[in-house]
Amino acid sequence: MSDDESAVQDAGFDEWIDAAESGEAYALECPNGHGSLPPRRVCPDCGATDLEEVSLPDTGEIETFTVTHVPTPAFEEDAPYATAIARFGPVRLTGQVVGTDLETVENGLEVEVEITVSETTGERVLGFSPA
Repeated sequence: MSDDESAVQDAGFDEWIDAAESGEAYALECPNGHGSLPPRRVCPDCGATDLEEVSLPDTGEIETFTVTHVPTPAFEEDAPYATAIARFGPVRLTGQVVGTDLETVENGLEVEVEITVSETTGERVLGFSPA
């Protein structure tokens, strides 16, 4: 949560970021094993409404990534940066790769969830650091 108490909360997402920041990241899983992230109330794969919180594994693996050299204004101070999609158990997460040289980012890289702060906006963002 930002230091500004009047900041607008993004229901579900901010709670998830808080949990991830404290090392308690989780996914929602239906009885069929499909994973999703909050604020879901229905499984996007099968429509089940019985969703259970399950802990995410400590590490995930980058499945794909891209390096951005010319960003939108919302991330201009962060560039260049790598954005990756990583598999963590039943879900895939999208985040910025942090804590490593961009040249070392590759598919298959084992990563951990790390909540970081955008240099441009000062807002918390989902990041991945090498495990």
